[in-house]
Amino acid sequence: MTQPEVCRLRHPRSLEDLLNYRLFRLYAASTSPVTRLMEGKWGISRREWRLLALLAAVGPSSPSALAEQAHLDRPRTSRAIASLVAKDLARRAVIAKDARRATVSLTPAGQALFDEVFPHVARLNTRLLEAIDDELVLALDRALNTLTQRADELGSITEPQVRANRRAGGSRRVRPPAGF
Repeated sequence: MTQPEVCRLRHPRSLEDLLNYRLFRLYAASTSPVTRLMEGKWGISRREWRLLALLAAVGPSSPSALAEQAHLDRPRTSRAIASLVAKDLARRAVIAKDARRATVSLTPAGQALFDEVFPHVARLNTRLLEAIDDELVLALDRALNTLTQRADELGSITEPQVRANRRAGGSRRVRPPAGF
Protein backbone atom coordinates (compact mmCIF):
# COMPACT_ATOMS: atom_id res chain seq x y z
CA MET A 1 0.00 0.00 0.00
CA THR A 2 1.43 3.38 -0.98
CA GLN A 3 1.37 6.45 1.18
CA PRO A 4 -1.25 9.09 0.21
CA GLU A 5 0.26 12.11 -1.50
CA VAL A 6 0.82 14.93 0.97
CA CYS A 7 -0.35 18.30 -0.30
CA ARG A 8 2.80 20.31 -0.70
CA LEU A 9 0.92 23.57 -0.01
CA ARG A 10 -0.12 22.29 3.43
CA HIS A 11 3.32 20.84 4.19
CA PRO A 12 5.91 22.92 2.31
CA ARG A 13 9.39 21.50 1.99
CA SER A 14 10.86 23.99 -0.46
CA LEU A 15 10.34 27.48 -1.82
CA GLU A 16 8.23 26.08 -4.66
CA ASP A 17 5.80 24.67 -2.07
CA LEU A 18 5.05 28.02 -0.39
CA LEU A 19 1.66 29.50 -1.31
CA ASN A 20 2.91 33.10 -1.32
CA TYR A 21 5.78 32.21 -3.63
CA ARG A 22 3.47 30.41 -6.04
CA LEU A 23 0.99 33.28 -5.97
CA PHE A 24 3.83 35.75 -6.60
CA ARG A 25 5.02 33.71 -9.60
CA LEU A 26 1.48 33.69 -10.99
CA TYR A 27 1.17 37.42 -10.36
CA ALA A 28 4.52 38.18 -12.00
CA ALA A 29 3.80 36.04 -15.06
CA SER A 30 0.22 37.22 -15.52
CA THR A 31 0.92 40.93 -15.04
CA SER A 32 3.79 41.01 -17.51
CA PRO A 33 1.53 41.54 -20.55
CA VAL A 34 -0.48 44.14 -18.61
CA THR A 35 2.70 46.02 -17.73
CA ARG A 36 3.86 45.96 -21.36
CA LEU A 37 0.51 47.35 -22.48
CA MET A 38 0.46 50.03 -19.79
CA GLU A 39 3.97 51.24 -20.38
CA GLY A 40 4.18 50.68 -24.14
CA LYS A 41 0.75 51.77 -25.31
CA TRP A 42 -0.48 54.19 -22.66
CA GLY A 43 2.70 55.43 -20.97
CA ILE A 44 1.69 54.60 -17.41
CA SER A 45 3.26 52.25 -14.89
CA ARG A 46 1.52 49.28 -13.28
CA ARG A 47 1.43 51.25 -10.00
CA GLU A 48 -0.16 54.25 -11.74
CA TRP A 49 -2.72 51.91 -13.33
CA ARG A 50 -3.58 50.44 -9.92
CA LEU A 51 -4.22 53.91 -8.47
CA LEU A 52 -6.13 55.00 -11.58
CA ALA A 53 -8.36 51.91 -11.34
CA LEU A 54 -8.92 52.45 -7.61
CA LEU A 55 -9.91 56.07 -8.16
CA ALA A 56 -12.32 54.95 -10.90
CA ALA A 57 -13.82 52.39 -8.50
CA VAL A 58 -14.04 54.38 -5.26
CA GLY A 59 -13.98 58.00 -6.35
CA PRO A 60 -11.99 60.79 -4.71
CA SER A 61 -9.77 59.54 -1.88
CA SER A 62 -7.00 60.71 0.38
CA PRO A 63 -3.47 59.63 -0.56
CA SER A 64 -3.32 57.58 2.66
CA ALA A 65 -6.55 55.74 1.85
CA LEU A 66 -5.27 55.04 -1.68
CA ALA A 67 -1.99 53.68 -0.30
CA GLU A 68 -3.88 51.35 2.01
CA GLN A 69 -6.32 50.15 -0.65
CA ALA A 70 -3.53 49.67 -3.21
CA HIS A 71 -1.30 47.86 -0.68
CA LEU A 72 1.52 50.32 -1.37
CA ASP A 73 3.64 52.33 1.01
CA ARG A 74 2.91 56.04 1.22
CA PRO A 75 6.08 57.30 -0.51
CA ARG A 76 5.47 55.10 -3.57
CA THR A 77 1.83 56.12 -3.62
CA SER A 78 2.80 59.78 -3.38
CA ARG A 79 5.23 59.45 -6.30
CA ALA A 80 2.63 57.64 -8.43
CA ILE A 81 0.02 60.28 -7.60
CA ALA A 82 2.48 63.03 -8.56
CA SER A 83 3.12 61.26 -11.86
CA LEU A 84 -0.62 60.90 -12.57
CA VAL A 85 -1.09 64.61 -11.77
CA ALA A 86 1.81 65.55 -14.08
CA LYS A 87 0.17 63.50 -16.86
CA ASP A 88 -3.17 65.26 -16.20
CA LEU A 89 -4.80 61.94 -15.31
CA ALA A 90 -5.50 62.85 -11.68
CA ARG A 91 -6.04 65.98 -9.65
CA ARG A 92 -4.70 66.51 -6.13
CA ALA A 93 -6.67 69.10 -4.16
CA VAL A 94 -5.44 70.33 -0.79
CA ILE A 95 -8.13 70.54 1.86
CA ALA A 96 -8.52 74.22 2.76
CA LYS A 97 -8.66 73.77 6.53
CA ASP A 98 -5.54 71.56 6.68
CA ALA A 99 -2.82 71.98 4.04
CA ARG A 100 -1.31 68.61 5.09
CA ARG A 101 -4.41 66.76 3.87
CA ALA A 102 -5.52 66.30 0.28
CA THR A 103 -7.99 64.52 -1.92
CA VAL A 104 -7.04 62.80 -5.16
CA SER A 105 -9.55 62.35 -7.98
CA LEU A 106 -9.53 61.41 -11.64
CA THR A 107 -9.56 64.09 -14.28
CA PRO A 108 -11.78 63.57 -17.34
CA ALA A 109 -8.64 62.39 -19.17
CA GLY A 110 -7.94 59.90 -16.36
CA GLN A 111 -11.48 58.54 -16.50
CA ALA A 112 -11.25 58.27 -20.29
CA LEU A 113 -7.95 56.39 -20.01
CA PHE A 114 -9.45 54.00 -17.45
CA ASP A 115 -12.45 53.42 -19.73
CA GLU A 116 -10.10 52.65 -22.63
CA VAL A 117 -7.65 50.44 -20.71
CA PHE A 118 -9.97 48.37 -18.51
CA PRO A 119 -11.46 46.23 -21.33
CA HIS A 120 -7.92 45.22 -22.39
CA VAL A 121 -6.97 44.20 -18.85
CA ALA A 122 -10.29 42.37 -18.40
CA ARG A 123 -9.66 40.44 -21.65
CA LEU A 124 -6.22 39.34 -20.41
CA ASN A 125 -7.84 38.25 -17.14
CA THR A 126 -10.46 36.25 -19.05
CA ARG A 127 -7.81 34.61 -21.23
CA LEU A 128 -5.82 33.56 -18.16
CA LEU A 129 -8.89 31.98 -16.56
CA GLU A 130 -9.68 30.05 -19.76
CA ALA A 131 -7.07 27.56 -18.51
CA ILE A 132 -9.55 26.25 -15.92
CA ASP A 133 -13.25 25.32 -16.07
CA ASP A 134 -16.09 27.35 -14.52
CA GLU A 135 -16.37 25.09 -11.48
CA LEU A 136 -12.69 25.59 -10.69
CA VAL A 137 -12.98 29.36 -11.28
CA LEU A 138 -15.78 29.50 -8.68
CA ALA A 139 -13.73 27.38 -6.27
CA LEU A 140 -10.72 29.63 -6.85
CA ASP A 141 -12.83 32.72 -6.16
CA ARG A 142 -14.09 31.22 -2.89
CA ALA A 143 -10.59 30.10 -1.92
CA LEU A 144 -9.10 33.54 -2.63
CA ASN A 145 -11.81 35.23 -0.56
CA THR A 146 -11.25 32.83 2.34
CA LEU A 147 -7.45 33.10 2.17
CA THR A 148 -7.57 36.91 1.96
CA GLN A 149 -9.80 37.04 5.02
CA ARG A 150 -7.45 34.70 6.89
CA ALA A 151 -4.39 36.71 5.84
CA ASP A 152 -6.07 39.89 7.11
CA GLU A 153 -6.75 38.14 10.42
CA LEU A 154 -3.17 36.89 10.70
CA GLY A 155 -1.84 40.34 9.81
CA SER A 156 -3.72 41.90 12.69
CA ILE A 157 -2.33 39.50 15.31
CA THR A 158 1.38 39.99 14.73
CA GLU A 159 3.48 41.01 17.66
CA PRO A 160 3.30 44.81 17.90
CA GLN A 161 6.88 45.12 19.20
CA VAL A 162 8.27 43.49 16.04
CA ARG A 163 8.06 45.91 13.14
CA ALA A 164 9.80 46.13 9.82
CA ASN A 165 12.31 48.95 9.39
CA ARG A 166 12.62 49.39 5.66
CA ARG A 167 15.10 52.24 6.03
CA ALA A 168 17.55 49.79 7.58
CA GLY A 169 17.58 47.35 4.70
CA GLY A 170 14.08 45.95 4.43
CA SER A 171 13.46 44.47 7.82
CA ARG A 172 14.46 44.80 11.41
CA ARG A 173 16.50 41.79 12.32
CA VAL A 174 16.88 40.64 15.84
CA ARG A 175 20.61 40.26 16.35
CA PRO A 176 22.77 40.01 19.39
CA PRO A 177 24.84 43.13 20.16
CA ALA A 178 28.27 43.29 18.54
CA GLY A 179 30.92 41.36 20.43
CA PHE A 180 28.66 38.55 21.59
